[in-house]
Amino acid sequence: MASTQLAQDPYNIIITGVGGQGNVMASRVLANMLVKRGYYVTIGETFGASQRGGSVMSHLRVSARSSWSPQIPRGRVDVVIALEPTEGIRVLKDYGNPQVTILSNTRAIRPVSVIAGEQDYPSMEEIRSSAQELASSAWFIDATDEAVKLGNPILGNIIMLGALSGLGVLPLEKEDFKEAILKSVPQDKLDVNLKAYDIGRQMIKEKEDSIPGKDNS
Repeated sequence: MASTQLAQDPYNIIITGVGGQGNVMASRVLANMLVKRGYYVTIGETFGASQRGGSVMSHLRVSARSSWSPQIPRGRVDVVIALEPTEGIRVLKDYGNPQVTILSNTRAIRPVSVIAGEQDYPSMEEIRSSAQELASSAWFIDATDEAVKLGNPILGNIIMLGALSGLGVLPLEKEDFKEAILKSVPQDKLDVNLKAYDIGRQMIKEKEDSIPGKDNS
């Protein structure tokens, strides 16, 4: 049985990004962590042209009572984890509501249409402004930059999970992460993943300590 009451039941999470960012792995690790806490977790995934940097979106529905359908209804997401910032805004527009929280990476991945000059990519100031309008709480962290320092940009997905745990909106424990990540990576990659997770937690703690108010960007 789950030991912590959810703010909503089901509690709806969307992890979004583009192909190659480790979106699916992050959703599996998060689901395993929550199952370890005694929750029912249902995952639904949608893929664009994921091999070519297209959109990837995972729906996680977490409940202390029962399993739910894998698709989150429009307007009913509780927290959005955006590995790519414009993908987060796209999700907020379709699934957001006045109470939603967004946790977003700051590193842009520009689609081919932008690189070719056919479309414009918004500035980070515009992205932050949109997030503030669409969400009750908006957090932005430089997850990819920190992951590069660890030697692998894909570790940004683990940094984002650590940051999610730092927000305290779900009962996420480091020991559960350790057990869950070992289902996805070999033992010799454990230490760097644990470090990435801790970095994410610390990044949120530093923002909480230094920036008051609901917008923590």
